[in-house]
Amino acid sequence: MDISTICVHGCDKRYDSTGAVAVPIYASATFAHPGVGRSTGFDYSRSLNPTREHLERTIAALEGGTQAIAFSSGMAAVSAFMELFAPGDHIVAPDDLYGGTYRLFAQISQKNGVNFSHANTLDGIEKSIRPNTKAVFIETPTNPMMQVIDIAAAARIAHDRGLLLIVDNTFLTPYFQRPITFGADIVLHSGTKYLGGHNDTLAGMLVTSDSGLYERLSFIAKTTGACLSPFDSFLIVRGIKTLAVRMDRMQESAIAIARWLTAQTAIDKVHYIGLPEHSGYEISRRQASGFGGMISFSLKNSETAVKTLERVKIIKYAESLGGTESLITYPMLQTHADMPEEERNARGINAGLLRLSVGLESVDDLIADLEQAMQ
Repeated sequence: MDISTICVHGCDKRYDSTGAVAVPIYASATFAHPGVGRSTGFDYSRSLNPTREHLERTIAALEGGTQAIAFSSGMAAVSAFMELFAPGDHIVAPDDLYGGTYRLFAQISQKNGVNFSHANTLDGIEKSIRPNTKAVFIETPTNPMMQVIDIAAAARIAHDRGLLLIVDNTFLTPYFQRPITFGADIVLHSGTKYLGGHNDTLAGMLVTSDSGLYERLSFIAKTTGACLSPFDSFLIVRGIKTLAVRMDRMQESAIAIARWLTAQTAIDKVHYIGLPEHSGYEISRRQASGFGGMISFSLKNSETAVKTLERVKIIKYAESLGGTESLITYPMLQTHADMPEEERNARGINAGLLRLSVGLESVDDLIADLEQAMQ
């Protein structure tokens, strides 16, 4: 079945006999038992809820996995998979990654005894592996510098050494990229972003095809309790129904905007994986069916960056990404504010860098907005 059809119809399990086209919102904390030692399959919503299960089965099908778990936010999902590891364990992760993930790794996980090495290349990943390494974690493309990592090659490196490969697929979504088909053991999503798609709810997802990993993650989710509510599960299901058409439209606009940006004298560099001159363009073409709607670009001076943020009208100066409204973000002060300045600058996350999430507005209006803001 085509992925766009799965987006619309979701999983094939039905939960009532009314013929409802939309999945019902089962706003129940608990479920009655038909008898002693007997269950309907649903006992307590922290463990399993019909609306959330529909979402979980849907995202598993979209990713080509077998099972998924929905969390109350993307960071709740990251926190959950970090419970797979113990003090003394070591993880290889990119040095360019979402600021919230960086903050959790640096300020929470390291405090709890898990150590990290950072590498953005396959050679760097291989050289960073130690005897106590347990996993390789990657974003591709990375946030915010849009670096691309070969998922299949990273999987070979990890699996040859008995390590897990965990891939954050938030930027491209399963519509454009399916890391499990290239060997990922766990796929992470901030469902707040493209899956929900309307800037109106928080969610996180973990997807796997390994039944043993699923059992461990399911136990962690049930025990720590950061499950997604029935109503928010419904909102993410509703958002996924239009995922295919939104991703196609956003990508079409992003390509046009990225090309326009490259011609602007105020711009130093455009980071968009759909530009043939991007270093990861050919890898992206091999492992993804599209390039997505995320663009980062570096302005030649910070004054123009600040002026752009303060003068945009249609585009909103706000955190987050992947929604119907275009959003522009200042990573230095927002998503990566907790990263030490020296480390930010070394990664190119400086006072001139802006990140643009392209929405569904007219591309001509978006370009005109950027043009008047940068003048």
